[in-house]
Parts: sequence; C-alpha cells; structure tokens
Amino acid sequence: MTFFADLLSSLFEKKLSLIRRVEDDNKPIEELCGALLSSRGDVSGMTLAQLILDRYASFDEASKLSWFLLLANDMDVPAETAIAAIKAYHAKPSNQAYEIMIGAVEPARLQLIRRLNQTQDATTKLVKMREDLIQFLPNHPHLGKLNVDFKHLFASWFNRGFLVLRPISWSSPAHILEKIITYESVHEIENWDDLRRRLQPEDRRCFAFFHPAMPDEPLIFVEVALTEGTPDSIQKILLEGRDVISADNADTAAFYSISNCQAGLAGISFGNSLIKTVVQHLLRELPQIRNFVTLSPIPGLVKWLNETGLYDANADDETQMKLAASYLLNSKNQNGQPRDAVARFHLNNGALVAAVHANADISKNGMAQSCGVMVNYRYDLSRISEHHEAFANKQTVVSERSVKALANEVDLADSNV
Repeated sequence: MTFFADLLSSLFEKKLSLIRRVEDDNKPIEELCGALLSSRGDVSGMTLAQLILDRYASFDEASKLSWFLLLANDMDVPAETAIAAIKAYHAKPSNQAYEIMIGAVEPARLQLIRRLNQTQDATTKLVKMREDLIQFLPNHPHLGKLNVDFKHLFASWFNRGFLVLRPISWSSPAHILEKIITYESVHEIENWDDLRRRLQPEDRRCFAFFHPAMPDEPLIFVEVALTEGTPDSIQKILLEGRDVISADNADTAAFYSISNCQAGLAGISFGNSLIKTVVQHLLRELPQIRNFVTLSPIPGLVKWLNETGLYDANADDETQMKLAASYLLNSKNQNGQPRDAVARFHLNNGALVAAVHANADISKNGMAQSCGVMVNYRYDLSRISEHHEAFANKQTVVSERSVKALANEVDLADSNV
C-alpha cells in the first residue's frame, strides 16, 4: 500500500506542479527563487528550478547582470546572524551549535544554486551561467564573492572522483569530434582532415575527462604523439603525409596539446589528474614506453623579451634558445614562481624542464608568442613527487643541466629587469 500511495502522491504532485508552472510563468524571478528555497517537494522544486533556468536562458546582458546582482546582494550572508552563531559556538561548542553556525554563515545563494542543479542539463546550464558571470567581473568586481561561491560548489561537483576518462578516436561520435575541433586552444584544428591526422593513425592518441552530468561535453582533453625519441617540433608532429610508426615501436609519449573546454570551470584544475591518469592508461596499453614528455608552448616569452629589452627579431637559433631557457628558469612573478603559466602548471605537477627548441612552432601564433621556440617538460615517474615538493615548497625550477647552461649564458644585468 505504501508503494501505491507514494506513486499516487507523486502523480498528484506532478499534476499540481504543471498547474503551478502556468501560474508561476509571469512571476518575478525574485519570487520564484524564494519559492524554490522554501519548496519541500521534489517535483515542485524541479519545476521551479527548470522555470528559473529557462527564464535565465532568455535574459539579455542587462537582465543577466541584474540576476547576478540579486544573488550577490540580496542572498548574501546575514552578517549579524552569522556573528551571533559564531560567538555562540565559540562560547559553547556542540554539534547543534556547529550546525547552526554552518547554516548561518552560508549565503542563501549557495542553497539556491544547489536546488537549481536538479533538472536535466542543469549542471551544464550552471557552468554556462558562471561563464557569463566571469565576463562581468572586470567591470563589476563586487560580484567576485558570487564567483567564489560558484567555484566552491564546482570544486566539489567536479572533483576527480566524479570524472570519467574516455579515449577520443576517429570513430568517436561526430558531435564529440566537433567539440574537439571547437575547443582545441593550443594548435588550431583546421578541418576534418586535420582532425583525422591527429586521431586515426596508430601512433596518435587523445583522451578527455567527462562528467556524468555533462556526458556530451568534454571538460579537458590532451593530444598525444607516440614517438621514437623526444620530438623537437610541432610541425613534425602535425605534418601531413608523415611516416606513421607502429605504436609498439614507440618509446616516448609526447603530450603536445592540452585544452580546457569549459570557460565556466575556470580555476577548477583538471590537468594534473588528466596527465597522471593518461600516463597510467598508456603504461597498461604500451608498457614499453619509458619517456613521458610534453612539447609545450612558451606563451609569454616575446612579451618578456620586449619588457626586458632583450628582444631581437634577427637573433639566431642558439640565442633564441638561450633567451627562452633564461625566461623559463629565471623570470619570476610577484609570488616568486615562474612567470610562465604553462611552466607553473607542469612544474607543479612534478615535471622538469628538459630541453628548448628553436623553430619548433613556426605558425603565426607560435612566432608571435615565443619566436617559434618550444619546450619539453619531462615527467620522470620515479621523481615526480620529489620535483613537485621542491617546486611547491621552495619554488625550485628543476631542469636538465643543458638547459641551465643555456640560461647561464644570458646576462640579465644588461636587461631592463
């Protein structure tokens, strides 16, 4: 009887929700949010959540800004209540006082966002909502606290335990392949033939992280070249008509492109887990591979050269390599870490700077950002933890002696630094 009673109750609630949906269509969004926060029924809550998300999807830029201001200002932490709850817990710690304190310091917008995330495709829509929010931050910095809340929730929703690694191949669904083309952010995929060259040969691999709530949206993907020896040029990797090697003959896996796909997940780190997971996958498939390296861009090199007065458009290859090595090993940001964001990423993951190469990316973008120079970071599996700790604790940039020797030949005393 309980089963049938629950079934009838659910059907009745769905019918009431459909009626309520019509009644709520013209209500102000503030009222809908209040109703969602006070809702106790699952079906009615889902109906309200869907209505709010549909309403947001129809907003123009001004309406979106008003929505974010509503969340940031009207659903903020009630300061006086929060302070009183903290004092009460400090005076007499107990489970009940702790629960009251946690509830008091949490802004209502956090609960609202959680409740919005209960309809089909809601997670995707909320990620897109944060992408919109980020666009407003430069001119509306007071919305930063709302961004912190989104990031806090997404860090939980998208933690490594929920992510699924999926190989991407030429036989993957077309709608996934189209997104790989769209989201590639390092080396542009020009057309379907270009994509085929990156996915179909047996010495090429591609892997992406997906989330169960966003099964058709890659979060991040990495492209891998299986090679004999360490590659020194992206042109060779992407060359049309190149000689394909047997995957069983490869001794090196070169990560040559890592692309984050969702702007709304900015600040949520996937790259570290992706590389480590892909390494383990490749070791199971191809146990003869011993070298794991990257062929990475140096996006800030030209800017640094211009700022320091070291830029020379006619510099020879050896000089370009020396300058690049000095930039990677010696240029620091205000936190004492390498200025180059790609370097920070790989060094924090436990890699070391293995080599620099001139004329490695002669594309328009490669020449503009780094004079065509690229860098290999190497992941020595036996020393990843050691290198990570050295960088994390002392900002030590671990490199091969050959790279240090190149960097030492640059006299920064003659620059503007």
